[in-house]
Amino acid sequence: MEILRYFVSTGWVSKVVLLTLLLFSLGSWSVILAKWRELAAARSASDGFIKMFRKAGRLNEVAEAAPSFRASPLVAMFQAGYAELEAQVRVARRRGDTEGNIHVRSLDGVARAVERAIGAEQERLQRALAFLATTASVTPFIGLFGTVWGIMITFRAIGATGSTSIVTVAPGIAEALVNTAAGLVAAIPAVIAYNHLLSKVRHLRRRMDDFLLELVNLIERNFS
Repeated sequence: MEILRYFVSTGWVSKVVLLTLLLFSLGSWSVILAKWRELAAARSASDGFIKMFRKAGRLNEVAEAAPSFRASPLVAMFQAGYAELEAQVRVARRRGDTEGNIHVRSLDGVARAVERAIGAEQERLQRALAFLATTASVTPFIGLFGTVWGIMITFRAIGATGSTSIVTVAPGIAEALVNTAAGLVAAIPAVIAYNHLLSKVRHLRRRMDDFLLELVNLIERNFS
């Protein structure tokens, strides 16, 4: 109730500043929670998918089980590579290759298909992180604008009354300090979460690069 009373008593500029910072803060927290769940699910699903992939005897078994690990970016990579592999196998069969003598026409083509999937998955995992970066960089300046405005109000009150008593300067100074604090409250969690979530994305990217090599090596051993 004290916060609400203070908000009602502030000027319209301070109200706009505080509402803007509140919207940024709510938006950043919604992104933080959503991305935290998404990346945690992606990591857990990737662990399960890698175990299944290494235990499976055939690629078609992996393809059948892959939808169970859909949250993992490795699944999209495998499906892209497997689709390209199947396309090349169909071409080989039309050319008359026997079932036991099918070779991959272009291993680079499979690798390129998987790399395209890596790019798409990384973009998906990084989606909305830009909002956190924007919040971290913009909200301190919005709060600073509110700070400057509060100080201007203080000087205007001093000029109008000719007094520097606490009664005269307190409203403007309080408004300035609250705007500064609000800007920091919005920015600090966004900075911390952005760095933490970005490190999780980079970890998943390293796993994607490792899986690319593992998948290409497996295809090369079995179809070359």
